[in-house]
Amino acid sequence: MTDYPKRYTITAALPYANGPVHIGHLAGVYLPADIYVRYLRLQERDVKFVCGSDEHGVPITIRAKKEGITPQQAVDKYHELIKKSFEDFNISFDIYSRTSSETHRETASDFFKKLYEEGKFIEQTSQQYYDEGAQQFLADRYIVGTCPKCGNENAYGDQCESCGTSLNATDLINPKSTLSGLKPVLRETKHWYLPLNDYEAWLREWIVEGHKQDWKPNVYGQCKSWIDQGLQPRAVTRDLDWGVPVPVEGAEGKVLYVWFDAPIGYISATKDLTPDWETYWKDKDSKLVHFIGKDNIVFHCIIFPAMLKAHGDYVLPDNVPANEFLNLEGDKISTSRNWAVWLHEYMQDFPGKGDVLRYVLAANAPETKDNDFTWKDYQARNNNELLAILGNFINRAVVLTQKYYEGEIPARGELTDYDKDVLGVLEGMPMVVASYLERYRFRDALGELMNLARLGNKYLADTEPWKLIKTDAERVQTIMNIALQISGSLNILMEPFLPESAAKLRSMLNMNQGKWAQAGSAELLPAGHIIGKPELLFEKVEDTAVDAQVQKLLDTKKENEMANAEAEPAKENITFDDFSKMDIRIGTILEAEKVAKTKKLLKLKIDTGIDQRTVVSGIAEFFDPEKIIGQQVSILVNLAPREIRGITSQGMILMAENADGSLAFVQPSKELKNGSGVR
Repeated sequence: MTDYPKRYTITAALPYANGPVHIGHLAGVYLPADIYVRYLRLQERDVKFVCGSDEHGVPITIRAKKEGITPQQAVDKYHELIKKSFEDFNISFDIYSRTSSETHRETASDFFKKLYEEGKFIEQTSQQYYDEGAQQFLADRYIVGTCPKCGNENAYGDQCESCGTSLNATDLINPKSTLSGLKPVLRETKHWYLPLNDYEAWLREWIVEGHKQDWKPNVYGQCKSWIDQGLQPRAVTRDLDWGVPVPVEGAEGKVLYVWFDAPIGYISATKDLTPDWETYWKDKDSKLVHFIGKDNIVFHCIIFPAMLKAHGDYVLPDNVPANEFLNLEGDKISTSRNWAVWLHEYMQDFPGKGDVLRYVLAANAPETKDNDFTWKDYQARNNNELLAILGNFINRAVVLTQKYYEGEIPARGELTDYDKDVLGVLEGMPMVVASYLERYRFRDALGELMNLARLGNKYLADTEPWKLIKTDAERVQTIMNIALQISGSLNILMEPFLPESAAKLRSMLNMNQGKWAQAGSAELLPAGHIIGKPELLFEKVEDTAVDAQVQKLLDTKKENEMANAEAEPAKENITFDDFSKMDIRIGTILEAEKVAKTKKLLKLKIDTGIDQRTVVSGIAEFFDPEKIIGQQVSILVNLAPREIRGITSQGMILMAENADGSLAFVQPSKELKNGSGVR
């Protein structure tokens, strides 16, 4: 028998409270963590699942400044949005806390003070950029300038998002403050640093030698690369007015650096959860597991363990099963470009379909490499797998039981070799699924769950009880009993992945929440047990639903292209005399109709104030003829007439062209008399 830990402390990366949660966050962190925790609970293990909003750091202050609100108002807004989104999606945290709480402030301060008093930090004075207009030191993200690598003029002080190069603020060419627009100056400032180099040998032994076999290759490889490059002291404080104040004398105006502050949030959240918190963090029989995305590997595998080691009282993470990134429709998810599927919007657009998204993200989880989410794949997995395999099997089993036995589970008779083979697979399935879950291979575990549903479908298709009922009713009793035992086990095994659907299935089977050890039993649902009425576990996702989501993304892409489009350079200079030759008047459209056999041309009749004339204009793709009658436009009246599709056009309407090629009339801001000149 496997010797399991006495208890588990499971953490999920604290999301920044500067925006909503998207499907990349779910696939990388929160869904695998929730699946694992639900599985542990079904195994009746002692587990605490903690998370909370990361509410400090520069991203918060940037978001607050952008929205014209205070940092506290910003974190209050997004904390509630994120918390509700997780609840709607059935992420089963034992607590969802926040780092702006008093408990966290005290916990982070006490952690810092212990290391400070024991001499675990070093003090260093360095030159950092200072904004003399805003009268404050500038965090990296408050400094922009030209990237020395690619020439991008909007590179940040820590990274160029154009070429991806990591930078120091002092690397930028022509730096300027985003607060005032002024060129920053260098000033001396004192900070405290954690000397990671002092822990390099220990980290090498603990990670490179101790976790090579049990940590995922992407996690182990990134950690080894960092250690091989040599570790350097890392600042634990910074000059900001938003965060946990540094709790020592001489540190006025300084706060704990968010990377030091945030992981302590796991501890403070557990404190708020239970007075017994220390057993989950300090008892050697507690297993600590961090679920994170790959961009947080270094913080959770090198920096936070070094902090815990320096403190001395805490257990170290047993595993950090970080996932890779999830892309969206072939492009990297980007919050700044709004290229994402936001969880709260999904739950509004697809009410009652949280489990569908859970299934798609788990089945396509980026466990070993970056994967891609597409709406067509979402639709196909729902319709061809959830609906056609899992839902279809359950529906047939429940409907036939109601039809033949009025919902009473029949007793099994003599078993055939086929029956025994099926029951043998059923008995072994919980161990197979569990073996994958214990190794954080959630995609494979879900695959085995669906294989059990496929087995159920095949069993019914092969035995054909709907035909056999006419000739061998006794045999059908055995078949339906076995089909219902499979259904009952599916209910238990699917709960970590599809909790809402599992609850619905429990209602149909009229059974209580089972434990993992009960799954696979041929006696899970006894003969004579009365099941409930059938209902559909899943519904078909129609083309219109996914087409609307694809169109939303296409609209977003178009908006991004327009926002980033650069104006065409100015044409060659002309003289005032050249300009004065153009006679531009205000006119009103009296009539409008499409020109036959053309897509772009409209024939317009315009009152110019000096006459009524015909103008042919290539605007038909952007305007409905009936809707532009009566509108005032600017018209060049002294343009030489010309024949267009057999129509004499006498002038040209002035149009403004957007970056996406769409057109708009150049109109007066108020109604003017026809014939008024444009100067």
